[in-house]
Amino acid sequence: MILALFRFLFRLRSWKIVRSQEVTQEILERCVLIASPHTTNWDAIYTIAWFDIAKINWRFTIKKEWIKPPFGKMLLNMGAIGIDRRPKIVGEERPSMVQAMANLFTENEKLAVVFTPEATRNKVTEWKMGFYYAAKLANVPIVLGYLDYQKREAGVTKFIIPSDDMEADLKEIMDFYKDKKGKYPEKFSVDLRYV
Repeated sequence: MILALFRFLFRLRSWKIVRSQEVTQEILERCVLIASPHTTNWDAIYTIAWFDIAKINWRFTIKKEWIKPPFGKMLLNMGAIGIDRRPKIVGEERPSMVQAMANLFTENEKLAVVFTPEATRNKVTEWKMGFYYAAKLANVPIVLGYLDYQKREAGVTKFIIPSDDMEADLKEIMDFYKDKKGKYPEKFSVDLRYV
């Protein structure tokens, strides 16, 4: 019911889906997927609709404790995947969030985990880099997904494989996003460290 409403709003607002041949279904089945710019709660509605229409089987991470009643089932149905950072063996060190996310790719043959690297709807000039470290550690591509409100485009048109030159990779990512327009463009910035 909720998905149907989201799809209706997506189409009512005349959004179009853009996907390059470079971003194959195989890549989308095992990747870290950036969702940016993120300037409004409407981003979630349009992104969920877009992924559903485009048949992108995506997930997002939350603490495992949130996958409990009363909201656990609803969150799981929306694509949540719980992160458990407890050590597997008593006495072991607790894994970092990045390691726990990378472990998800070991546990799941097909997995597209969505990240909003700004981590807020407000303007920030430094992104959270967990998406990059998790992709590098899991040896999966980073797909650059976007919502461009000016063009009414929801797209996945580029991906990168994290290399040994993080700065060059991040400059390429920032170059991709610098012209994307969020609903509130004044609230969006690429990471200025890599421009």
